[in-house]
Amino acid sequence: MISPSQVKKLLDRHGFQLKRSLGQNFLIDANILNRIVEGAEIKEDDNVLEVGPGIGSLTRALARVCAKVVAVEIDRALFPILDETLKDYDNAYIIHGDILKIDLGKIMTEYFEGEPFKVVANLPYYITSPILMTFLESDLPYEDITVMVQSEVADRIMATPGTKDYGLLTVAINYYAEVFFIAKVPPSVFMPRPKVSSQVIKLVRKADHMLDKSAEELFFQVIKAAFSKRRKTLLNALSSYPSIKKIGDKVYIREILGKANIDPARRGETLDYEEFACIAQILRQHLSPYDI
Repeated sequence: MISPSQVKKLLDRHGFQLKRSLGQNFLIDANILNRIVEGAEIKEDDNVLEVGPGIGSLTRALARVCAKVVAVEIDRALFPILDETLKDYDNAYIIHGDILKIDLGKIMTEYFEGEPFKVVANLPYYITSPILMTFLESDLPYEDITVMVQSEVADRIMATPGTKDYGLLTVAINYYAEVFFIAKVPPSVFMPRPKVSSQVIKLVRKADHMLDKSAEELFFQVIKAAFSKRRKTLLNALSSYPSIKKIGDKVYIREILGKANIDPARRGETLDYEEFACIAQILRQHLSPYDI
């Protein structure tokens, strides 16, 4: 089903027209499919949530080894194709919906009975970050997230402090999860071929966050401020950012940075997520709940 000729016949048979707006590039390489499943470490008793099953190539590979796979697909035109490609897998379920708008909690209760699950996806490039953050910020009982993303995005997620790729996305994701590289993926394994390369990465949920909810809110304000003007020193970036500026002036921010043992002359791009968390925690200790 996943050779170029077979995929073309499948699409033609159903009169399917690709939608560029949805980033539809279908996997046609069995080795990459197996690498994703292996990287996700799927076991026979695992529940799996797939985002964007496309024509069902990855869905089939998952269904062969897991207890149950539930795939959320936004394009109704793919459903007749999925009915055909998944007809032999009674443990695969397709749900129509937008992953950013659908009630995931309800779906997980209905299909997984509230049990833990893994997320696996070949994510559309244009919506990768919102989808990842939707899961990371949620209280859903996911264990880990194995996704194929554009190489540029993967580089940003796995970047280290002080590098050009290091930024807001890096810090936000590393606050919630440990990140692991799985595989590089060339454009040739897709139909149609995208203009960019991809990578498969795995995000393993951290058992505990470093901060409580109120300090966490400050954490995200601080990192947004730090990366809003990359050329500014941390002191200037924080003290001029609206949501931080209303908390205190430059003298106050300098004092907070001092308590965190962070040089105010450093730039935000040189701090790791633990240093940002330290700043947020000290800010929280110096504020009343009404100031946040």
